[in-house]
Amino acid sequence: MTILPSAYMPSVEYMARLLREECVIDLGENYIKRSQRNRAQILSANGVMSLTVNVANANRPRQPMRDVKIDYSKRWQHQHWVSILSAYKSSPYFDHYAPYIEPFYKREWRYLIDYNMEYTQTLLRLLGMNTEPKVSQRYVKASAEDIDLRPKNEEGPTFVAEPYIQVFSDRMPFEGNLSSLDLLMCEGPEAVSAVLMNCGL
Repeated sequence: MTILPSAYMPSVEYMARLLREECVIDLGENYIKRSQRNRAQILSANGVMSLTVNVANANRPRQPMRDVKIDYSKRWQHQHWVSILSAYKSSPYFDHYAPYIEPFYKREWRYLIDYNMEYTQTLLRLLGMNTEPKVSQRYVKASAEDIDLRPKNEEGPTFVAEPYIQVFSDRMPFEGNLSSLDLLMCEGPEAVSAVLMNCGL
């Protein structure tokens, strides 16, 4: 079994594993700052850009994920949406998917796990995956046979992203394993399954 953390705009690897493996998203773990729990990467005209959801009390040790609240004192939603617009407005599928994505930058969610899970479920549906991810409200203890992607260095060396044409491919090399939003905006629903199914794991 593959154990995944809650993630903001999950990566291509994250989605590929949900599609191809038996997975559980652990909602009972503790928050790890500067990780995929509240940080995602997109491709801008200047290269890879990190987008971070502001959370309250980020430095509090051993804070359960279920207790992590989103901090709206800074305009991170506006900044993220402007960055997404700048990065993907010219992508083939932006106009089709933007109405589903924009609400995540207009509404306010109190808890990070609620925001992440609703966003992840929306991306899964847009990617053409009809399965609901399995979640655990209690901490999942990993066995020797499990793949545990909860540690901060969760991107393992065994993952190889299947290349696809990105928005700025005419001026910069392919960047693998960005947020699955990048894949969605560039490839749309029909090619997405082929890309995810052909990723090397």
